[in-house]
Amino acid sequence: MDAALQSLSSGLPILILHLLTAASVLGVGAVIYVRLTAHQELKLIRDGNTAASISLGAALIGLAIPISVTLATGVNMVEIAIWGVATLLLQLILFQITDLVLRGLSKRIIAGEIATATLLAAIKIGGSILLGAALIG
Repeated sequence: MDAALQSLSSGLPILILHLLTAASVLGVGAVIYVRLTAHQELKLIRDGNTAASISLGAALIGLAIPISVTLATGVNMVEIAIWGVATLLLQLILFQITDLVLRGLSKRIIAGEIATATLLAAIKIGGSILLGAALIG
């Protein structure tokens, strides 16, 4: 039992530090994403726009997936932060390319088109799964 408690006491601070690092990268990414979108997703969500909620929710999941991979594979806080920021930038670029290729997304999200938001969510999450797998492999 002593070994388990000793392991917990030495490992828990590292776990918390790594988790806070990853959460910080995710938080910064979320703020950047919200500022990059052509429409005000948070306002739309407050007004009851389900399409905006789907889009933002998918973006947050999409940002979290590769960051979680860096958390799982990183050996220290610096590595988690560096790879977390790198994956964050790649995800934001992917999101911007998606917006350029699928023109008019912002207007359709503002209009509350659930079908558009669902497709956008699939693209964001699918891209993040591929990015996460690329980090591992």
